[in-house]
Amino acid sequence: MHKEIVIDTEGEETRVAVLEDGRLVEIYIERSVSQGVVGNVYKGRVDNVLPGMQAAFVDIGLDKNAFLYVDDAGALIGGRDGRRRRNVSVRDMVRVNQEIVVQVTKEAMGGKGPRVTTYCTLPGRYLVLMPTVQYIGVSRRIKGERERARLRKLAERIKPPDAGLIVRTAAEGRDERELRQDLDLLTKVWAKIQARAQSAKAPALLHRDFGLVYRIVRDLFTDDVDRLHVDSRHEYDRILELLDLISPHLKDRVHLFQSRERSIFELYGIDSAIEEALKRRVWLKSGGYIVIDETEALTVVDVNTGRYVGSTNLEDTVYKTNLEAAREIARQLRLRDIGGIVIVDFIDMDSPAHRQKVLEVFEESLRKDRTRVHIMGLTQLGMVELTRKKVREGLASIMQRPCPYCDGKGRVLSEETMARKVRREIKRILRHATSEAILVEVHPSVAALLIGAGGSNLRELERETGKAVYIRGSTDVHLERMNLRALGTRDEIETKALPVKTGEILEVKIEEPHASNPWDGIGRVEGYVLNVEGAGKKVGETVKVRVVKVHRTYAKACLLEDEEEAADKASTGH
Repeated sequence: MHKEIVIDTEGEETRVAVLEDGRLVEIYIERSVSQGVVGNVYKGRVDNVLPGMQAAFVDIGLDKNAFLYVDDAGALIGGRDGRRRRNVSVRDMVRVNQEIVVQVTKEAMGGKGPRVTTYCTLPGRYLVLMPTVQYIGVSRRIKGERERARLRKLAERIKPPDAGLIVRTAAEGRDERELRQDLDLLTKVWAKIQARAQSAKAPALLHRDFGLVYRIVRDLFTDDVDRLHVDSRHEYDRILELLDLISPHLKDRVHLFQSRERSIFELYGIDSAIEEALKRRVWLKSGGYIVIDETEALTVVDVNTGRYVGSTNLEDTVYKTNLEAAREIARQLRLRDIGGIVIVDFIDMDSPAHRQKVLEVFEESLRKDRTRVHIMGLTQLGMVELTRKKVREGLASIMQRPCPYCDGKGRVLSEETMARKVRREIKRILRHATSEAILVEVHPSVAALLIGAGGSNLRELERETGKAVYIRGSTDVHLERMNLRALGTRDEIETKALPVKTGEILEVKIEEPHASNPWDGIGRVEGYVLNVEGAGKKVGETVKVRVVKVHRTYAKACLLEDEEEAADKASTGH
């Protein structure tokens, strides 16, 4: 199997794709404004203890208090084996206002805060240090018994006296020197955490897990990866520096991508693959398809033969569709990062041998998943039930939000995702166009993000493209649409983009109050924004205004009735 990692660092978003035989199987997204907290270590203060739930809520300085379950609090009373003593209540472990050190194990999801534990773990390249637990483990993905025994002996030899170790998959074939080097780095990190915990006042962040690119190189860039591609010289140099410390033999597999013709994700077809991963229906090569419905409680996957009619008989058609679906469902679970309970409704098969084979193929395909998956088996209705550990929000939750057009029953791309998509599309168009300028029309909330505060994002886009870019917001445009209105010379596009002139008198409908200055109102002419002074209380009314000043992205105007009133006062001397 040919495996590649592709890293796109465009703008304020870092995206990492994992490809197996050219197909997208995993996608990771980190935005500078919404970095995850899993792996972070905090000094928190117990805010509430709930004996009925056997849990406590801990203030760690985030919007929502963290949830600490009784089984995760054992380190506070010396539970060195990671297990709770029988008949020990959460009240015996924590008290209100107590300051404790915890690590986030699960992101906040929906209305729930993050989940935390007192059993901290610090992952390295080859080892995971567990400073609060006396335990030695070896990754289940290392299959050879002799190698497992060798690594266990190494771990026992180098293990700190008051800590535990887990040997990671990447340690296979490594010697004691490499493992000790990894452990030294981890023990220094833990020492810094302890020192900060002594002086910090709760709530306080003691340790932030490393950024996405670092984690990918540490956790995913192993010997089975043939190539790692990155489109940033800065990140390329950082990756090589990191590999100097952890895996120098992998440095020649790192490739710097540089092209003005297309983005790295465009080259590998990853953007289109991500869009497919957000769809409810997934087509199979045979003509069959699967339907994926995600809810808060569980995910249901339904398999259908679709256009596939087979070549022999119905049983054979069903069998082949189910086999193909089994492999694809395993890929989709990884790609969409679906967690929790999953029910798979394969097409009914009469043959016990066929049912067993489909289940075996499904289990084999799921073994590629780094996230823990447990197959419960067939239900009484003949469906396959499984659980997949849920650590963070899935792909749909990251890239989409509840649809405002259908009362939240469906989903659409978020404004942030759409703005980035439009930005990439504008750059793609201008790479192949000889025009000096472009005019595009999008939903107003998307336009606001594209323009940025004071036009900062728009100026950056023009600097990158070397062309003049005009953005027009219109409520008539669907949130997920971008309309290309014109390409041409700068003068031609400016004339079309600015439909008003200084001194012009217009009738406009005040649509909404100004976001930061409610005294003013907002009207629009062909999607072009008019900031009307003093019209904040006239929302819904059509008024006469005079254009005072015209800017590239909006114009200022004043109410004509205010001008007339001021003129009357001046003429009467009042």
